[in-house]
Amino acid sequence: MDVPYFVQVEEARRIAADVVRALPLPDVEHVPLAEAHGRLLGEDLRSLVDDPPFDNSAMDGFAMRLADVPEVPATLPVQAVVAAAAQEDLAPLLPGHAVRIMTGAPMPPGADAILPIEACEVSEGEVTLTKPVRPDFIRHQGENLAKGAVGLAAGVRLTPSRVGLCATMGHPTVPVQRQLRIAVIATGDELRSPGEPLLHGEVYESNSHGLVGLVRAMGHEALHRPVVHDTLDGLREALTSAAAEADMILTSGGVSMGEWDLVRRLMEEEGDLRYWRVKLRPGSPPLFGLWQGTPLFGLPGNPVSSHVVFRMLVADALRVWTGADGPKEAQVRVRLRDPVKATMDCLTLRRIVVAVEDGEMVGYQPRHQGSGNLESLASADALTLLEPGAAAEPGDVIDALLL
Repeated sequence: MDVPYFVQVEEARRIAADVVRALPLPDVEHVPLAEAHGRLLGEDLRSLVDDPPFDNSAMDGFAMRLADVPEVPATLPVQAVVAAAAQEDLAPLLPGHAVRIMTGAPMPPGADAILPIEACEVSEGEVTLTKPVRPDFIRHQGENLAKGAVGLAAGVRLTPSRVGLCATMGHPTVPVQRQLRIAVIATGDELRSPGEPLLHGEVYESNSHGLVGLVRAMGHEALHRPVVHDTLDGLREALTSAAAEADMILTSGGVSMGEWDLVRRLMEEEGDLRYWRVKLRPGSPPLFGLWQGTPLFGLPGNPVSSHVVFRMLVADALRVWTGADGPKEAQVRVRLRDPVKATMDCLTLRRIVVAVEDGEMVGYQPRHQGSGNLESLASADALTLLEPGAAAEPGDVIDALLL
């Protein structure tokens, strides 16, 4: 065949990236903060205010002039009490006085130090300072973010802390990318929906349910399509319908070398196939191309393989397309407690359970590694990243992806 065959993982990523970079970015829409969690920011977001908007106290305690307390203990008369919601103009701090101040309350003019309440002894109308006073515990106006500064860049995924920052910057709504619509299609005559009775030779279809969850975890919309049985006409119709509605198509099954691997056959004969097979275990049979101009990933039918291929290839393409900074798995170093079988020609991603022992991350392989054993993935914490031919014996320290 004249398309790249059995390519390295990085080559597969490059091929898909070249395709999706040529596609337009999703449109931008504005959503309320309550609906922004997990979405991708569509434009740079600038702060509408200084953060903090005024000098304020970081502690409950007393505000004073540092010069008024050269040594401790020292007793000062209490001039006033300032709460966090204080709105009236504050009177300047009188020389030799202190002001009772709450966390977040504006600093009285003239004060340049805060002593926490734990270091103060309060009596009627005065306070005794029992620890040295320093110019600490003051949050200065704009020290976190200046008005007009970019607080969040386009493409960042809006995590809870980032949504909170949007509110801090004064935005009731935020510009986010329209979620990509990704069609998920399982293929195979042997597949039945969970809950239906199984005949001999049939299995419950699980791949599409896992892929829908992975799509949603990336911040996009999953279009969960019915199972397509093994006919070229039925598959062609399903792909054409999906291409008209979706931004991307994910299929599972039908991509290997068998007579009934119809996704591969249809893409070879009628699609725009860009690569087939990747040096990745599990998950070596995937393909990528376009069906009527819509990017299509053909994922393997084995459940573990389809999941691994999504994380290693599809997720990378989605991040490239949208400019997203995540989500992505953290790469860590793990010391093996069990031998892990590598392959001579593929990046090997075995499922391992990770624990911390004596301050070190260690990895166990407690399950058999068949690509049809979805339980081994559901109970795993990480995937090994073993280069082709790498030794993986107990005591070796290897790279792994935390799931």
